[in-house]
Amino acid sequence: MKRVGIIGVGEYLPKKVLTNLDLEKKVDTSDEWITTRTGIKTRRLAAHGQACSDLAINAAREALEDAKICSADVELIIVATITPDMQFPSTACFVQSALRARRAVCFDVSAACAGFVYALVIAQQFIARGTYKNALIIGSEVLSSITDWKDRNTCVLFGDGAGAAVLAPVSSGGILSTYLGSDGSLSNLLMLPGGGSRHPASHRSIDMRMHYIKMRGNELFKFAVKIMSEAALQVLKLAGLESKDVDWVIPHQANTRILLSMAKKINLPKEKIFLNIDRYGNMSSASTATALYEAVKSNCIKKGDIVLLDAFGGGLVWGACVVRW
Repeated sequence: MKRVGIIGVGEYLPKKVLTNLDLEKKVDTSDEWITTRTGIKTRRLAAHGQACSDLAINAAREALEDAKICSADVELIIVATITPDMQFPSTACFVQSALRARRAVCFDVSAACAGFVYALVIAQQFIARGTYKNALIIGSEVLSSITDWKDRNTCVLFGDGAGAAVLAPVSSGGILSTYLGSDGSLSNLLMLPGGGSRHPASHRSIDMRMHYIKMRGNELFKFAVKIMSEAALQVLKLAGLESKDVDWVIPHQANTRILLSMAKKINLPKEKIFLNIDRYGNMSSASTATALYEAVKSNCIKKGDIVLLDAFGGGLVWGACVVRW
């Protein structure tokens, strides 16, 4: 079993900024209400015609440059997304084509907001066993395409963006432990009902606004705090570590109150929780990826630091990972 680490990171954020004041003009809400309950001030929106793969490709190119790896040498591409370009082919195949990474095996992962962590764990398995020498993993979302801009409870939450990482064998440090979990009995808390084989696109599905995100926020909040705390403690235990050993937590950016409650529950000072939700909102699978990128590029994360990635999402699914940087 080879030791696997993250050797490069990348990010892409659309140029258009949507502020809370802009949302006040769209729905019955206010900057104070949004900020107090979520911690979000602004979010990014993809341009007209800009698809999931377009964001992913830009983030991927930066990650490959950071890792000093030529796209022609990439052996595995995994895109985590719930807003793919199409039902099929996979968004990863569009990324492969644009990058001219002809050697790469490509597929998508649908694990909602935990998608980037799921992709990381999957890629680690392939590299650790020597199946592939490296992997490009990307969390990319155009959530504005499935956001109901008439629903004030959900439209204030989401944004668009992409983050990427390159994984490869390392001589020291790297991924120390991983932990994944699921509970399908809670799938009704967060879902996109329309567009699949259960509710194919029809006049009825459109009239009922089934092609937009549906969320039961209060119930999800309680579960998120509980499961993110449990996942963090479990993955640290697997690594032989405790909360006091953690230098940074890079969480899924769902809600500031959720993240601070989680930190309190596992006895971590809030200063160790990396937050960028105020600027970008909830970008689903891209949230953890972009937060990791910004923590690295701002020099918050330094060589030798213990970094905990922690995410949950619709499914319900959750995942955590401990990395020695």
